[in-house]
Amino acid sequence: MVIDKRNVLALALASALCAGTAAHAANVQDTGDQAMQSADSNTQAARQKKSKVQATELTGVTVTGFRKSVETSIDVKRDADTIKEVVTAADIGGLPDVSISDALTRLPGVAAERIDGESSAINIRGLSGDFVETTLDGREQAATSGSRVTQFDQYPSELISQAAIYKSPKASLIEGGVAGTVEMQTANPLDNAKPYSGLLNVRGSYNDRANETEGANARGYRVSASFQGKFLHDTLGLAAGFASLYQPHVADQFNGLAYNGTKDVNGDGTNEYTSEGFELQQNGGMLRRNGYMAVLQWRPSDSFELKADGFYSKFDTSSSGRGFRVKTLANGSFTNPVILPNGAVTGGTVSQNGDPYFVVQTTNDDNSLKNSVLSGGLNAKWMLGGWTISSDVSYSHAKSDFNNGVSWGLLYDDMSAANPVAANDEVVDYHLNGMQPGTVGFNHDYTDLSRMGLGKVGVYPYVYDDESKAFRTDVRYDFVDNGFLSALEMGVRYSRRTYNADRSAFEYGNDFGQYPAGQPPLALDPSNAHKVCFEGNLSSFPCFLSINTLAVLSANGVTPTPTKNWNANWTMIQSAEVDEHVSSGYVMADIDTNVANHSLTGNVGVRVVHTSQYSNGLQQIGSGQGEPITDELGVTSTDYIHVRRGKSYTDYLPSLNLNWHFDESNQLRFAAAKVMSRPPLNKLLTGSGSWIDGNTYNMWGNTSPFLDPFYAKQYDLSFEHYSPDSTGAFAAAVFFKHIDSFIEDYTINPYDFAGNGIQVPINPATGLPYENGQYQTAVNNDKGGFVRGIELSYSRVFNFLPGAWSGLGFTGSYSYSQSQVTSTSTLGGAPQTMGLPGLSPRVINGTLFYGNQGFDTRLSVRHRSAFVSNQMAIDTQIVYYAPETVVDYQASYAFKNGLSVLFQVNNLTDEPTRTYFGNEAQTGTLQWFGRQYLVGFTYAL
Repeated sequence: MVIDKRNVLALALASALCAGTAAHAANVQDTGDQAMQSADSNTQAARQKKSKVQATELTGVTVTGFRKSVETSIDVKRDADTIKEVVTAADIGGLPDVSISDALTRLPGVAAERIDGESSAINIRGLSGDFVETTLDGREQAATSGSRVTQFDQYPSELISQAAIYKSPKASLIEGGVAGTVEMQTANPLDNAKPYSGLLNVRGSYNDRANETEGANARGYRVSASFQGKFLHDTLGLAAGFASLYQPHVADQFNGLAYNGTKDVNGDGTNEYTSEGFELQQNGGMLRRNGYMAVLQWRPSDSFELKADGFYSKFDTSSSGRGFRVKTLANGSFTNPVILPNGAVTGGTVSQNGDPYFVVQTTNDDNSLKNSVLSGGLNAKWMLGGWTISSDVSYSHAKSDFNNGVSWGLLYDDMSAANPVAANDEVVDYHLNGMQPGTVGFNHDYTDLSRMGLGKVGVYPYVYDDESKAFRTDVRYDFVDNGFLSALEMGVRYSRRTYNADRSAFEYGNDFGQYPAGQPPLALDPSNAHKVCFEGNLSSFPCFLSINTLAVLSANGVTPTPTKNWNANWTMIQSAEVDEHVSSGYVMADIDTNVANHSLTGNVGVRVVHTSQYSNGLQQIGSGQGEPITDELGVTSTDYIHVRRGKSYTDYLPSLNLNWHFDESNQLRFAAAKVMSRPPLNKLLTGSGSWIDGNTYNMWGNTSPFLDPFYAKQYDLSFEHYSPDSTGAFAAAVFFKHIDSFIEDYTINPYDFAGNGIQVPINPATGLPYENGQYQTAVNNDKGGFVRGIELSYSRVFNFLPGAWSGLGFTGSYSYSQSQVTSTSTLGGAPQTMGLPGLSPRVINGTLFYGNQGFDTRLSVRHRSAFVSNQMAIDTQIVYYAPETVVDYQASYAFKNGLSVLFQVNNLTDEPTRTYFGNEAQTGTLQWFGRQYLVGFTYAL
């Protein structure tokens, strides 16, 4: 038996952009990998299966809703030529998920990291988004994250017809997925089952915690519309879709900061570890996302097809944080400290005693984020005899404009004074309570307008621009009765990716009340500041002032205008670009033979990749020995030089996929490959600052254009059992990846600057170059290691049950992963060993669903055990994330006239995000996001 996923499921979606479970979804054509729309050889078994499905639908026994997506996904997985997991449009549109990220988390071994309560980046088999390659319609996607990590909440689920994860690679896949490759697909209108179809979907949403955050809007909406049509005797196809989302988000938040201070707090002669401080905040905001998709497909004959498609998504968010920040606890004097056995301090009474660097701030953070992704291309395919030639030109552009605005109210002795003096007698009594809110008390009223002033304002934009242009050609020849090979494929691809990072800053005042001349604290009044009290989980905390920062600045004639300037030289140094050229080619043979009277299919091939990566930026030389460079304030410096640094390298990536078919229901897969993922784009920047220490020259930057990719060798073994009627499947898989090295920030001391092509300034005192000092950079360490695990998945539609019970079904999976990769962290105080970021040892998901006579309902649960990952506080800090279980529910009913109604609850149990610093008593972040209710309707033509 030869497996052909090209002909399986050739029936298309009734609406490839469907957004309600009640919409009748037809089969999805699996277009396979990026290399070619049809990647596997024809088989009689696949044609028989297709005919059976068509005959079933013609008799009127049409399966719809979530059950349809389960059965379709089973077929696609069974007939794939790699180890692959799939969710179809009936599944994606049927939740309806906020984004593709939510849908992907229901696949074995996939977990999401929540941002503002929403799934965004994903982890696959314990590896973070840095190791995940993402394509849309076979084209590499530029990213809005500032690195290569795809933020999947950028992609509306309503505009995607199918999403798949390749867990084992093949030579025709674009390189980059050490963890896996996510492949998203839009519609093929000529494959639509109807001459034309359309869908309108409208929902309103409500968040049940919004009333706890001042100014938050509890209500939102989702609207989507789509159309597909076939014209000119089914030779011209058109698909278009629009999806709009307006969704408020809220988060009551306690945020503990890293333990980066040491002090003898109890007088026993031994230093304990003290936290930088903590934050208490109400967080509220909104996200608005508009997505557009269009496809034009022309197939004048069976031998030629031309397809043009485009996708655009714009994602705007705004958020505010109001509350307190207690900063620099190590500078205060402790009484009655609470000390853990590891030496970490988790409570006590802390007094300022005149030290200005221990301070209580009222925070007024206002952030905005504008992300956009544009992707599209033109694909032509010729088919003549056994030959298939496909050429594709593509373009992908992502831009992220994040504006981090902070302002802090500080306590002064008397704000009516000509030169207000910051308070020096503040006292904080606090006690952490592990994974629950602790207690906090102050000795002053921080809502007193006569003593509170706006002491510090900072505006810090982060702008990232990522652009990819590519061209590829693939050639395939299908053999007839070869006996061993079914096809031979080869192809070439060229891409150029350019990445620009732009930093700037505006600052007024001082964090600790020690304000510079001309920047005194600004007075507050009832028109621009008012009292707010915490509610919900943080209701026991003191009240605070909410300050309208822009109104205060405007009243004092101050306009916040961020610039790149030499006074904040990091804005000039961190503004740089990366230029990456990739040329690749591959050859791959598709296997179709018999071994021991059983069919053996698969592929074997090699991909050759040549990469050229260079970065342009600034290096600080000092002593006036550089070029004259003028900043955005008109100030010229001669302490810097323009530099361009980088390297080229070539990689050979062999791969093997074998699928041994015991019979129609059982098969054993084996895969082996060498894989790579390129370094994060933001780590390739070449900008660097410097300082002189005696007669040594030292550089800092923590980036490097000389970084190597992540390389890994991986092996997969999977046993799969399928029910003959596609109503059930069981799979058990084991995997092993050995990653050669990881990227880490590292200080090399001394470093041979001149020997590595880095200019060293002249010491004016000696007339000779300075001696080599330290270099704070990024390197590929030699601490590689393995990631291994098991995955179990089970899906079943219980159609053997009597009567209405036959609409019951279940799908779920269990994954266990482990790794020897560790690192040492001191963010919790004493050095401790941390695991691989992003790896949860256990990932479990399950969905119980039921459909009958137009009624469709399901309950979905996803769980991941504790893991390590980044968390944004004052600075990025790596913390432990506590286990979390997220529950979603939906129900819908479809009338016979095309109208359906839907009710849905996301985050049914109001699962919080909780983090800690190695010991659960050392609280990191506690966040509650609330439940999201949706009610709406869908109308399908």
